[in-house]
Amino acid sequence: MNILIKIDHAIFHFINDSIANPILNLIMPIVTNENNIIVPLILIWFWLLMFQGKRGKIAAILLLLTVILADVIAAQIIKPWIGRIRPSRAMLDNINLLVSKGGKYGFVSNHAANTMAAATIIGYFYKKWKYFAIIISIIVGFSRIYIGVHYPFDVFGGWLFGYTLAWGILSIWVILKIREKKRGRTWINYT
Repeated sequence: MNILIKIDHAIFHFINDSIANPILNLIMPIVTNENNIIVPLILIWFWLLMFQGKRGKIAAILLLLTVILADVIAAQIIKPWIGRIRPSRAMLDNINLLVSKGGKYGFVSNHAANTMAAATIIGYFYKKWKYFAIIISIIVGFSRIYIGVHYPFDVFGGWLFGYTLAWGILSIWVILKIREKKRGRTWINYT
């Protein structure tokens, strides 16, 4: 376990300190700002709901459910249970902190979990957006390390949690879809 912590810290210092530069110091706080993530996500959600027919409505419902679950479970259950102190609180003197310290605990990153959960749902329903959504999640996760509020394993854990949760929700959707098709119901058809 100590070797993993050392690797985690080494990657953190490389991203947070070694590659730090004025351009990324300006860009990364903007990328990581919740308002700059939530507003486009809400716009996408409304676009799916209003202009993408039945597929969009189903995607929008699953997207909302998955992101809310990811956010609540990560913040209210996983973080207090694991209790891993954020780097912004554990080693304040040795980091390039570009925003406020954040909450006490860092594992798992809510930003990483939420964006990867959203990317997984969007990618399932809209294959052409899949890689773009994943790239956005990767950039947001990287920003959390760069600005000094998460260790890399916090972000990797968030991505894994968000991805797994989204596929759990999608699996339930597929089971429901199969069951409803067998019953001859058409409300689940969107293609």
